[in-house]
Amino acid sequence: MDTGTHIVMGIALGSMATLDPVVAQDPMLAEAVLIGTLAGSQAPDLDTILKLKNNAKYIRNHRGITHSIPAVLLWPLLISGVIYYFYPEVNWLHLWIWTWIAVTLHVFVDIFNAYGTQALRPFTKKWIAFGVINTFDPIIFSFHLIGIGLLFLEAHPGYTFLTIYLLLAMYYIVRFRQQAKIKQAVRQKIPDVEQIITVPTIRFREWHLAITAKNYFYVGRATNGHVNILDTFEKCPIPNTPIIEAAKKDENIAAFLSFSPVYRWEVNEYSDHYEVRFTDLRYRSKGYYPFVAVVQLDLDLNIVSSYTGWIFSEGKLRKKLELIPN
Repeated sequence: MDTGTHIVMGIALGSMATLDPVVAQDPMLAEAVLIGTLAGSQAPDLDTILKLKNNAKYIRNHRGITHSIPAVLLWPLLISGVIYYFYPEVNWLHLWIWTWIAVTLHVFVDIFNAYGTQALRPFTKKWIAFGVINTFDPIIFSFHLIGIGLLFLEAHPGYTFLTIYLLLAMYYIVRFRQQAKIKQAVRQKIPDVEQIITVPTIRFREWHLAITAKNYFYVGRATNGHVNILDTFEKCPIPNTPIIEAAKKDENIAAFLSFSPVYRWEVNEYSDHYEVRFTDLRYRSKGYYPFVAVVQLDLDLNIVSSYTGWIFSEGKLRKKLELIPN
């Protein structure tokens, strides 16, 4: 989820902690727990700092080790330990429990996005992505804002957010049912489907689709349960040519391939260089596919320039690559 949603979730968990009798009887502990739930709700996303290094590092590692099983155990210990230093008289066990819940919930809700997480590391580096909730879901965010508003009206914080979370659990069920109906409609439209990736949009009834069939990739949109195919690409295995193998050694290409589950590739040959491009088919915006990885190599297959990330025009991509003159 986005940063704003994780912040309001931290407030929600700090409020629900008042249902814990130990927390409810100790105002100092309640304050420490709120700090812990706010910090715990943000901690796994500290890997965002990798953007300062480069996109390849960020793409390869975001929602990776910081969302793993060891991290879910270590973040609460670190956060509660620091807080306990400033609040030495509070009950550390209950502070740790609520901080752990905050970290765990952060990782848990992230697996429902199309981006997903590597939540099962170190057992597997597979990306887990259910694709039923947009990274920013206005309904989820609005429910949290309603709950925070009710706190100012002196509603009971614990029961208020417990009720809201029960309603949100029902909302998740609705989203899974929507997804199931969309997948059923896709299979009726395309009989030889092998994989269907759903990417929820910010609109409740609109979903993006990346479909893998026996011989083709299909990109579509589902609106109000109706599936429309927008683009069709022939499914071509990546050849083991010297150009492709050299391109795969680039860190931007390697990062892209480690993350993207469905993509198309192309190789362009020019008089003085080669260009290899990989395009993620999950994300389509106004007829353009903005998430790409591109590498340029000279005629001796040395990497000259490369880029991976979100680019919404060809002109901006060329500026990023500092295109070699033809």
